[in-house]
Amino acid sequence: MVESLKRPTSRNRGFYVRMKFLNNNNNTGGRHGRSPPSIEKSFCYRYFKWVLWLSLTLYFFSSFLITHKPPVSLSKTTLLPHTKASRALFESQNSTTSIHLPSIHQGLFSGLKIYIYDLPSKYNTDWLENPRCSNHLFASEVALHKALQSSEVRTLDPWEADFFFVPVYVSCNFSTVNGFPAIGHARGLISSAIELISSELPFWNRSLGSDHVFVASHDYGACFHAMEDRAKADGIPDLLKKSIILQTFGVNYDHPCQDVENVVIPPYVSPESVRMTLQKFPINGRRDIFAFFRGKMEVHPKNISGRFYSKRVRTVILQKYGNDPRFYLKRHRFAGFHSEIVRATFCLCPLGWAPWSPRLVESVAMGCVPVIIADGIRLPFPSAVPWSEISLTVAEKDVAKLGPILEHVAATNLTAIQRNLWDPSVRKALLFNDPMVNGDATWQVLQSLSGKINRSYGRSRASSE
Repeated sequence: MVESLKRPTSRNRGFYVRMKFLNNNNNTGGRHGRSPPSIEKSFCYRYFKWVLWLSLTLYFFSSFLITHKPPVSLSKTTLLPHTKASRALFESQNSTTSIHLPSIHQGLFSGLKIYIYDLPSKYNTDWLENPRCSNHLFASEVALHKALQSSEVRTLDPWEADFFFVPVYVSCNFSTVNGFPAIGHARGLISSAIELISSELPFWNRSLGSDHVFVASHDYGACFHAMEDRAKADGIPDLLKKSIILQTFGVNYDHPCQDVENVVIPPYVSPESVRMTLQKFPINGRRDIFAFFRGKMEVHPKNISGRFYSKRVRTVILQKYGNDPRFYLKRHRFAGFHSEIVRATFCLCPLGWAPWSPRLVESVAMGCVPVIIADGIRLPFPSAVPWSEISLTVAEKDVAKLGPILEHVAATNLTAIQRNLWDPSVRKALLFNDPMVNGDATWQVLQSLSGKINRSYGRSRASSE
């Protein structure tokens, strides 16, 4: 830690008026041209009242201007001496973002303040030229950035920030071969961003990044690889090991890809798509599909790389229930598949390469009971989403028994599960809205970060003084 860092101070400038009172005893001018004492006293009294009124008016007007001026962005002169400042990293003074609005949020979030680095566009907004960037399952990195920009916890003054959000989009580099996100560039891109912020501003170096927040919304989080063996071998880059990672990957056992301070977040599902579907199909409407799954199911699970996809789980489902009329199983993509989910009673959520799946969010959002088949998975926002009361968990080894398991639930406590599942607050907690709304996914992230406020450099310094 660099203990010598101090926030630069500036002298407050105020407006004031000085008045000299005429002392009759010291004024010994001659008689000529001098008014009689009574007339002179009356004139001075009127003059005094006028000057006093004008002075007070100017005082209150100038005080109003001083105390109500908008926040200004940093400039080179407001940083440390000898600190080089890049304009690309500063918040815009003309930002239309609402900052420091009085709200119950500040109380709920322990007065949390987050500064967002204004990185050059090559790190984020350039990727938005491809519309898929803000809509695919990894797009929580984009959604969180947008929502935080208009959040009232955002501050334009980095010296008062508890956390620093580093908006780097690494999941929008789509492969020209298969169209899937290619994240081989992620380590280099994030390393470049850290080099920039650490060389231009003092906040990374003073805490070694422990109060900096990144999003890693892909298969194995900050390990930046879709294959678990490679992800584990590569591990989390040393640069990120002291930071806070918002990641979709999470398990309840030791794993090198979560060996960092982290918050498990949901994969991205478009809230607008959900709203449009539920406008056409009410969540408590007819559900004529018993068990639903649409997605990749390999007849032969061994991948060309020699790895077994989904640990063979999806292959077993296809082999066992492919011809079962109770199971609606489809292997091909369909753009309107939300209209199928909203008709289903149970939605299968088996692991893929990683334990988590966008189906977790899609099924909850559409009121279909998620059937989680991913041993040891750690689910997002357990304090807001009562997973044990809205879903079923089936061990990977028991996947061949899905039929009788689902039939038993349907005959016993399905109604209670659906009643819990259809609570609108549950659906809201897993969706990223822009702007953020009370209780949604961004709100849950802020709530989680407020629980880590002890990592704030400013607060830890204040408590030790």
